[in-house]
Amino acid sequence: MSLVHRPFVPARRRLLAAAAASAAGSLAWPVLAQAQSGFDHSHAALTELLKKHVVVLRGGQESQVRYSALKADRPALKAYLDSLSAVSEPAFASFTKPQRQAFLINAYNAFTLELILTKYPDLESIKDLGSLLQSPWKPKWVPLLGGKVSLDDIEHAMLRKRGSYDDPRIHAAVNCASIGCPALREEAFVADRLNAQLDQQMLRFMSDRTRNRWNAQRGRLEVSKIFDWFGEDFRLGHQGVASLPAFLARYAEQLADAPADRERIRGQQADIAYLDYDWKLNAAR
Repeated sequence: MSLVHRPFVPARRRLLAAAAASAAGSLAWPVLAQAQSGFDHSHAALTELLKKHVVVLRGGQESQVRYSALKADRPALKAYLDSLSAVSEPAFASFTKPQRQAFLINAYNAFTLELILTKYPDLESIKDLGSLLQSPWKPKWVPLLGGKVSLDDIEHAMLRKRGSYDDPRIHAAVNCASIGCPALREEAFVADRLNAQLDQQMLRFMSDRTRNRWNAQRGRLEVSKIFDWFGEDFRLGHQGVASLPAFLARYAEQLADAPADRERIRGQQADIAYLDYDWKLNAAR
């Protein structure tokens, strides 16, 4: 018996070893591919900067940026921006959808910080970086995906492009360095937690009575100008929401205190007014 089976033992071991190597190789491929691309989808470098320089107020409803301290860390910010710029368009296309969306949101926020630092402290608003003929969001100075794009390109031509994400929650995630904006999140957006992060950002924003609220005296909803500018994004059926009143109805408890007012919001029977936008810089005081 031993004489019969002995010749097959080495062969069997070789087969098992080859199978194990093949399985290990297939499991390691995504890690190897990421290592070869050199891109970190955890965006750890950005998170480190945000945790260090973003001041979170009122439970995350508001945040301010320590731009003076961030300016001292500008080489670290530049290194992160360079890592974004190094991603080619084909590499970006190979990312998962959540990875692409997180990448673009982080790119918008990080390049906006860099834009502010180009003139800080000699500005009171991001609008000071524009002119009478052009807004600060129009110039194509951002090196991204193999070309030069503007901040508007990232937001409108990429994040808001119909059929790409169709996710109105981005408006609580991208930050234009202004007090009127939803708070700049104190960490980077990452693919494996993106849905929860976006939900939390929107909840924080809708809980902020300086930006969104029920006015009992006037009997109406008063909400951020964002909902006026981008109202069409709240009619795309995301999470089953097909209108702005339907979206606001989800946040009745955050917008109003009285049960009757909350029911009016839930019933989508409330008049809607839009608040003035505060463009002052979100600098820590």
